[in-house]
Amino acid sequence: MKRHDEVTDPVSNHQTDSHADVESRSGRLAKESKAPADRPDPGAHGAAVTLEDVSISFGDHIAVRNVTLQMPARQVTALVGPSGCGKTSVLRAVNRLHDHTGGAVRGTVRLGSLDVYGPDVQPEVLRSRIGMVFQRPNPFPTMSIFDNVISGLRFNGVHNKRLLREMGIAALHNAALWDIVKDRLSQPAVRLSGGQQQRLCIARALAIEPEVLLMDEPCSALDPVATAKIEDLIRHLSGEVTIALVTHNMFQAARVSDNVAVFLLGDDRVGELVEVGPTDRVFDTPNDARTKAYVTGHVG
Repeated sequence: MKRHDEVTDPVSNHQTDSHADVESRSGRLAKESKAPADRPDPGAHGAAVTLEDVSISFGDHIAVRNVTLQMPARQVTALVGPSGCGKTSVLRAVNRLHDHTGGAVRGTVRLGSLDVYGPDVQPEVLRSRIGMVFQRPNPFPTMSIFDNVISGLRFNGVHNKRLLREMGIAALHNAALWDIVKDRLSQPAVRLSGGQQQRLCIARALAIEPEVLLMDEPCSALDPVATAKIEDLIRHLSGEVTIALVTHNMFQAARVSDNVAVFLLGDDRVGELVEVGPTDRVFDTPNDARTKAYVTGHVG
């Protein structure tokens, strides 16, 4: 996922040097931040993310229950289903965002072999391994384009200007945004179009080089042209990063995902995972009649 060019340095205003002698990113980041250098390979256990019998509730309301799901490493897993069936709740459980909303998560969530809700796991360190992109672009309005990209790195304790420059530029390349913004890195991020702002948010998430990228309906606020660019980007990134994508768009799921997890509401209006499998198989020959009814548009 790395690309580097000789450019005017947006951090220290000097031209970049050759990168031939640069250390590996994991070692460099470990030296500058609290992130460990010896992160386990999420593919070593066949799945980057594993949920076992996961239920999520908010007070007396159960949002989703008994979800068992594996997200294969370096593939795109789409979570589809009607509104209110728990897709986003499941997504947010992976990087412990419910810690801040009063949500209760029961069951087991693992990142590789790491128990996400283990007693010794610090959420901030966990989130240095998991990036997230939300429904609407949310660049920091008072920051420049480049400062937005490297904000996560700085939060994680990276202060080395050369490292910030290199990783920020690489993230912009990986988000297919570099050619658009390379001459205006110091301008406010809010001057970008909606689609460009969303790619900037993706670049910000990629800058920390996460193992997993969570995307919660990243195209819902975009026009068809911007949506197509984000979808191309998802496919491009999936060879390097495990992606979990929440979407209401069945066509989008068919275009970009390797696997589909179908969530529906049970008779008591609680979200349930009714089927999961390779995208082509789930859409063409679903095992569950409820899946067939949903993907063909007869319900939902």
